[in-house]
Amino acid sequence: MGNSDPPGDRRASRRLDRKWNEMLQELRVAQTGVQILTGFLLTIAFSARFDDLDDTTQIVYLCVLVAAVLATGFLIAPVAFHRSIFYYGERPWLIHAANRCARAGLATLAATICGVVWLVFAVVAGQVLASVATVVSVVFFVALWGLVPLFGGERRVLDD
Repeated sequence: MGNSDPPGDRRASRRLDRKWNEMLQELRVAQTGVQILTGFLLTIAFSARFDDLDDTTQIVYLCVLVAAVLATGFLIAPVAFHRSIFYYGERPWLIHAANRCARAGLATLAATICGVVWLVFAVVAGQVLASVATVVSVVFFVALWGLVPLFGGERRVLDD
């Protein structure tokens, strides 16, 4: 007459499915943005003005490119994990590992965006203003992505 799993197992399974689906929805937004940003960064080295950049700006560019590639890898890793272990019943591990990768991906995405801010400001307005704009960007991301969720709302654990 249907499912032979005990009711507690079904609830746990539905909870894991919900967590996984929520994470996938969140990752879709971040994945699109990081892929576009990485693609943009990959083209910069081939532009006519790239050779005019000083050594510092070129080094920062390479660091930002590496951060973008890392962010891309972290944010897409949960999909690769899922494909690799889909039939092995490892959803608790999958959700835990995907959560860690998503957090690392968002952190490296924020670093990438701050680096891009530095690059654009350095080319347009000089390295001093670039540094100021980057500090403002870092403070913005730490506050919005780090402190607001940490201190906003009432904390209670709903389920594990």
